[in-house]
Amino acid sequence: MIVILKPKPPAAAVAELSEMLEKQGVRVDPVYGTDLTILGLVGDTSRIDPSRVEANRIVERVMSVAEPFKIANKLFHPEPTVVEVAGRSIGANKIVVVAGPCSVETEEQIISVAAEVKEAGASFLRGGAFKPRTSPYAFQGLKYDGLRLLGLARQATGLPIVSEIMSPHDIELFAGSVDIIQVGARNMQNFDLLKELGKISKPVLLKRGLAATVEEWLMSAEYLLAGGNRQIVLCERGIRTFETYTRNTLDLSAVLAVKKLSHLPVLVDPSHAAGKWWMVADLAKAAVAVGADGLMIEVHNDPARALCDGQQSIKPDGFRALMGELRPIAQAVGREL
Repeated sequence: MIVILKPKPPAAAVAELSEMLEKQGVRVDPVYGTDLTILGLVGDTSRIDPSRVEANRIVERVMSVAEPFKIANKLFHPEPTVVEVAGRSIGANKIVVVAGPCSVETEEQIISVAAEVKEAGASFLRGGAFKPRTSPYAFQGLKYDGLRLLGLARQATGLPIVSEIMSPHDIELFAGSVDIIQVGARNMQNFDLLKELGKISKPVLLKRGLAATVEEWLMSAEYLLAGGNRQIVLCERGIRTFETYTRNTLDLSAVLAVKKLSHLPVLVDPSHAAGKWWMVADLAKAAVAVGADGLMIEVHNDPARALCDGQQSIKPDGFRALMGELRPIAQAVGREL
């Protein structure tokens, strides 16, 4: 349920109304926009009589939120959320690009790739320290040493870093080591992990699950938001369908759906979606054209020898060319890169 207030309500009256509502067993989250002030009511709202709330002189109207995701709902927060990270804004007019190798392999590798993608215009460096793999025999990442190497790359280039977490036990370490904590597709419904990440004040990048609906994806974001963490970014990375030619099927319609249903920013990962390096550039262009707030692209200096997902990684020179091709597309849809 949301309570839409009349323009410029007195602060004392808002506080009084909020206190009255909280006494009825709900949590009140105020949202102050440029044109509207909204009180989002989270919890069991069955005991609240909308007519009595609307009788308050500062209330314009009361609306029920039909969807199960409440805080992630656009009704709750009509203006797009912008997540600020190390001087970068995700969800604003400028499209952000997260680039780097699937996994951290060596100090030389991660620092050299970081320098290349920064020069080409990337906003963030991605790199996997912990790698969830289908096979237990596949390369699982350098783990804690990988985080250390990512820190060296950040120190050398100034790029903020994004890396995937696997266990709730590592949250404190990740919170102090990376700039954005990534929750991968396989952990999208790891609710114990989501609950713990909801308790911290650290940006979280939530990837869509392998076969998750948009509603299930937003409900996972709701776990993070309900815990108090408002710095949430979504990432579409392709879903599993009957098609086997590509690794996954990139669902660009999900970007439009999220924009209609939610206020959260959404990135697109064309690398994991296609699983083929030669598709990445064109899918990235399509993602920008459809309204994505950013891209996550795998870049490796020697894909043929990559320890993980080399077949979907583009080289630094290809990434540089792609960035140049993306700029006029961004301008065509009223954005900048």
